[in-house]
Amino acid sequence: MPRKAAAATTGEEGMDAEQAAPRRSTRIAAQPRTEDDKPAPKPRATKKRTAGDAGASEDGGEGGEDKGKAKKAKGDTTPDDNGTEGSGEDSSATAPVLATIDIGGTLPNLTLKNEKDEDIQVADIASEKGAVVFLVPKADTPGCTTQACGFRDIFDEFATVNYSVYCLSADSPGAQTKWQSKKELPYSLISDPKRILITALGAGEGGKTKRSHFIFEKGGKLLEKKIPVKPGDSPNLALEFIKSTTASS
Repeated sequence: MPRKAAAATTGEEGMDAEQAAPRRSTRIAAQPRTEDDKPAPKPRATKKRTAGDAGASEDGGEGGEDKGKAKKAKGDTTPDDNGTEGSGEDSSATAPVLATIDIGGTLPNLTLKNEKDEDIQVADIASEKGAVVFLVPKADTPGCTTQACGFRDIFDEFATVNYSVYCLSADSPGAQTKWQSKKELPYSLISDPKRILITALGAGEGGKTKRSHFIFEKGGKLLEKKIPVKPGDSPNLALEFIKSTTASS
């Protein structure tokens, strides 16, 4: 009987061993398949993402930035800043450059527009009589209005000494006409939007106009320039200089 029991026990252990073996075998077999299955998709998925990412970087990422930078660089070298009023073009880049007009120099051959949008030959404004050309930074602003109205108030006195008066600015003819009508300015206004003449006179800097005035004798020779000048002083200083020159001659 003990032997039978032992045999039975052995049989049970054998069965247990046989039953246990498949379980371990199943787990062992299952584990490698699980490990194989998991890594396999990862390399494929990673490769696809890498390729996609590279394509995206070339077409829409780095490439897009490079194109944007190229456009920006192109925009930087394209004439800009025409004073631009937002247009992105620099009018001064295409404007002719005149020699600087110093004392003793003459008015240049240059065609600009007056407040009526009519062509005016700059060289001719002092062909028959002397000319005072005063420059304002911007039409219809406080300081410029003070200067302009000062010349208006003593306009007849310039006429008595055989001098004409002109206001020069970078404003459009339309803006000048409105200002002229509003303040009843009796003299002509010259529009120089590209600041060609303004720059030649030495009053254009950084896309701005320096308040000033210039006195040309009959024939166009420059006798006097005040740059900068206070708006309230400009008219009287110009008249005083002309009178002193006339008296001495």
